Amino acid sequence: MDEFLSEKEQIDQMRDWWRDNGTYVIAGLVLGIGGVFGFNAWKDSQESVRVDASTRFEDLADEVAENRLENAELVADDLYGEFTDTIYADQARLAMARLYMDQGRDQDAAETLEAQLSAGNSDELKMVARLRLAKVYLYQNKPQEVLDLLAGFEESGFGARYSEAIGDAHFALGEYEAAEAAWQQALIKDDSNQVIDTTLVQMKIGDLPSGEVASPDSAATVPGLDEPAAADDEQSDAGATEGEAGSGEPPAADAAESDGSAEAEEPLE
Repeated sequence: MDEFLSEKEQIDQMRDWWRDNGTYVIAGLVLGIGGVFGFNAWKDSQESVRVDASTRFEDLADEVAENRLENAELVADDLYGEFTDTIYADQARLAMARLYMDQGRDQDAAETLEAQLSAGNSDELKMVARLRLAKVYLYQNKPQEVLDLLAGFEESGFGARYSEAIGDAHFALGEYEAAEAAWQQALIKDDSNQVIDTTLVQMKIGDLPSGEVASPDSAATVPGLDEPAAADDEQSDAGATEGEAGSGEPPAADAAESDGSAEAEEPLE
């Protein structure tokens, strides 16, 4: 047998191979090309959704800024329904909770933030929602709910603010030693990050009554929580959202305040 096949034998061999495998080759090419076009179409679709959601969120921000509650609720429902898997739905709940507090509807604010914790897409925004919900509970005189809500999250990136809220809850329960311990932890965790009002926290500690722990019935009102301050000190920290609305993300003015390790301002100081 010759060591090398003749040209005719090579052609015959290639023809036989193609007869056996040609269908698979063509199918692979079709799937590959279709996959590329399909992926590009999916990307275009996702970008279109992001742009639409961004536009609707800007509409919501305008309604919130003008305190038009009924209009804001209509836009928010649209975001919850059509764009439920986007960060804009999370942002809408935070914005609506703020507006509800501005309008004196604290229970609606609480329910909106509770929905954010159960249905939200962003872990960072859930941290913001948890802190704001704690503030609402304190305003509603539900300190035990605050302790239950924040239990186990003291060492998170929002540790200083959570510890301050935990101290407020203990104070409302008349548990002054526990309140002082939590406030001291807030100061330690804050260090020089300036995410809490250290002067206010130190004043809370200085104003603690001495002597026996009071009963819950005689507990004092938590300092600084007599009235809902819904939006006076709303601030944004870098990295809380995935970008500005112009790049397909929520505007920073209404975006969540978190960089994953730093803490955010909330509307209920």
